[in-house]
Amino acid sequence: MTMREDVSTPRRTKEIIQRHGFSFKKSLGQNFLIDQNILGKIVGAAGLDKSKGALEIGPGIGALTEKLAQTAGRVAAVEIDQRLLPILEEVLEPYPHVHVVHGDVLKLNLQELFAAEFGDCESVSVVANLPYYVTTPILMNLLEAGLPLENIVVMIQKEVAERMAASPGGKEYGSLSIAVQYYSEPELVCTVPHSVFIPQPNVESAVIRLKVRSTPPVSVADEAFFFEVVQSSFAQRRKTISNNLKSRFFAEEGRERLESLLSDAGIAPSRRAETLSLQEFAELSNTLYAAGLRK
Repeated sequence: MTMREDVSTPRRTKEIIQRHGFSFKKSLGQNFLIDQNILGKIVGAAGLDKSKGALEIGPGIGALTEKLAQTAGRVAAVEIDQRLLPILEEVLEPYPHVHVVHGDVLKLNLQELFAAEFGDCESVSVVANLPYYVTTPILMNLLEAGLPLENIVVMIQKEVAERMAASPGGKEYGSLSIAVQYYSEPELVCTVPHSVFIPQPNVESAVIRLKVRSTPPVSVADEAFFFEVVQSSFAQRRKTISNNLKSRFFAEEGRERLESLLSDAGIAPSRRAETLSLQEFAELSNTLYAAGLRK
């Protein structure tokens, strides 16, 4: 087989785009990677081999897909933009173990997709250069779906990656940090300059790996209630946890009961939500849940 130039080289990317008359849709957040080194770091972070599968979201013209195809035993790539399907068919023609699915990943039945695409794989990782405008909904959908995932390795906005990996006490730490860390162990892989994309985005980017947990690191009485307590605690970041929780759960009751329950959970009422660890939020939500605050 004649060796072909990698899709991710600037020359071939531009050639494919021009030949197919493709125009970028800003509404879909399309920024194509044109850097072999960054692509290698993304694929390397996923720990793939021929016994494993990879789910890609938003393959574009197939630069990352091509690298995944050379590493994983099975690749499924979900693309929402119908205009890219003929390009992907051309680029991925040498790889029969790659299947392109036309659809919106937020509307697909992911359990069915995994059963159909990865039934014979030892494990599956999500590997993607995500559209930045839907990063959080996509990642939370993947984490909450209970899928048999090993890793999620994604290129996302640097600011969002830092929030996901943040520790208690800093301004980046918030409800997103807690949600991601409840389901996974986040690790920043690398930061990425604007220059490795066509077109160049106007935000900084980073690659993050989420090592998906088999079980959460804390035990909570009710997951939905736990996340409601977390969201309520961060409702107004400048307020104390006592004031935020009073607004949500104690509108008709005195502060005395709230402060008593906070004391039971081992949390000073004057603390702010950004200082509480995942374990402390679990203890707090379990204490409030046991007290009957299950609105």
